[in-house]
Amino acid sequence: MKSKTFLCLMFLLPFVLVNTVFAQDAEELSQQAANPIANLISLPFQNNANYGYGQFDRTTNILNIQPVVPLANGKIVTRTIFPIVWIPDYGSESGTFSSGLSDITFTAFYVPESKNVIWGVGPVIDIPTGGEKRGSQKWNIGPSFLALVQPGDWTFGILANNVWSFAGKSEALDVNRGLINLFIVRQLGEGWYIGNGDFVISYSWQNQSWFVPFGLRVGKAFINPKGTWNTYIEYRTWAIDENWVGPVADHNVRINIQYQIPVSL
Repeated sequence: MKSKTFLCLMFLLPFVLVNTVFAQDAEELSQQAANPIANLISLPFQNNANYGYGQFDRTTNILNIQPVVPLANGKIVTRTIFPIVWIPDYGSESGTFSSGLSDITFTAFYVPESKNVIWGVGPVIDIPTGGEKRGSQKWNIGPSFLALVQPGDWTFGILANNVWSFAGKSEALDVNRGLINLFIVRQLGEGWYIGNGDFVISYSWQNQSWFVPFGLRVGKAFINPKGTWNTYIEYRTWAIDENWVGPVADHNVRINIQYQIPVSL
């Protein structure tokens, strides 16, 4: 009887050890995923459903495909956002106003070596690929800065940038827009985490108006031998200044699926 018990334990031990290692790796990669400028190749597909537009309660959908690619041993980290949008006809109960690619945003961060505070700085540029219906029709450029700390299971960070128009269609309105993204993430173990969602304060200098979202994010990282699937779901609503120009939704549901590969693999 003892020998059978011993053999069973020896048979189960490798599976227990593998699951334990995978859980630890998933937690580690989940914490790295909370760092937007970590040394990870990442391909996120982030779908945003914005509900409650206009008198007919229409829904706008935005799929952000935003690959993150570290270069020069992680000293340069690039992020490009390709937004695929579906915009309804707000003036009717059905119908589409426009759909397709909106303006592309490219950011490149220089990330120096640091011990406590991780930070990066670099340019951000908007490329007017959305045309008249889905974009600003302006080339916009400006500085972007990111800093974060990760004490224990926590991540506290800030991302800020501002862009100004420097070229594009002369008849289109010039852009002078800033944003501050404050993010907090708490690791719960085995790849699970919670966060405050995308708390992105947007400010329009032309209209002297602001846009402040509030939300909650719940996610989990799933490990595999080559990388990690990182998924989360997020709910947001917002406060808006009365001078804000353009249609605004009542609330937002975001679902994110991304594949991450550590550069060391």
